[in-house]
Amino acid sequence: MPERYLPVQAIARKAGQQISHGLQKYWLKMALLGAAAYLVYRKDLAIDLQLSNIPAAAIQLIGPAEQSLAAEAYPANTSLLEPQRPAARPAAAKPRPAAYEKPANVSNLANSYSNLTNANKGLPDVETEALKVEKRRKQLKYVRRFYKVAQTEMEKFGIPASITLAQGLLESNVGESKLATHNNNHFGIKCFSRTCAKGHCTNFTDDSHKDFFRKYKSAWESYRAHSLLLQRNTRYKHLFKLEHDDFRNWAKGLKSAGYATDKQYAEKLINLIEDLGLHEYDE
Repeated sequence: MPERYLPVQAIARKAGQQISHGLQKYWLKMALLGAAAYLVYRKDLAIDLQLSNIPAAAIQLIGPAEQSLAAEAYPANTSLLEPQRPAARPAAAKPRPAAYEKPANVSNLANSYSNLTNANKGLPDVETEALKVEKRRKQLKYVRRFYKVAQTEMEKFGIPASITLAQGLLESNVGESKLATHNNNHFGIKCFSRTCAKGHCTNFTDDSHKDFFRKYKSAWESYRAHSLLLQRNTRYKHLFKLEHDDFRNWAKGLKSAGYATDKQYAEKLINLIEDLGLHEYDE
């Protein structure tokens, strides 16, 4: 071989020896770098696969409303790139003692005065204006519904329409009491018969037979029953000697005759009549 090629061969041989020496010296580091590169490659592939499984709609939600929907579908601190596990079911609530389910003499009450304002009840006027307006709205709605019925009963039986309306408002809690909604009974009329047919009355307080209340097919039937009760019961007979527009003495007479046990019953009727101008329907 010509002598001019010897230096090249010598250089190549020397370079090969250096490379071999380097491989022997750094082979572990190179193997680790290769493994890391492989793991990165696999992770990128997994990310692509996971993204392909996310519904397009979930990815395209960009507006404020859509972001809210996305927050509901995918809770905070939950990666979209991880398979979603079903939410853990909440532990079943422990049953409450039976005594807490139905407070005594609350859910069975035939009536309440929740839609009367404090002024109607003769109490200090400390309610908010909004609450008074809402109660007045319900009261006037009830009056608009039944004032013609009350006037018809006045013409036929001589009972002031204002008294009938005030009693209806009070006894039925503006038509929202359980007695009014379940029994169409707007005047708290009780049933004292021990041989009445099925569906004739309902027990609301479970105390005794005297707490059975009449059940009517319609609210109008309840109004007529109220008129007949006052006309036929001798303890109310003296009231029909009063002027038909004397609502104050009618209210006091109903209380003294025992229509209700509420000590402020007459005052509540009078307050309702004056507050809502119900006496105008007596003309």
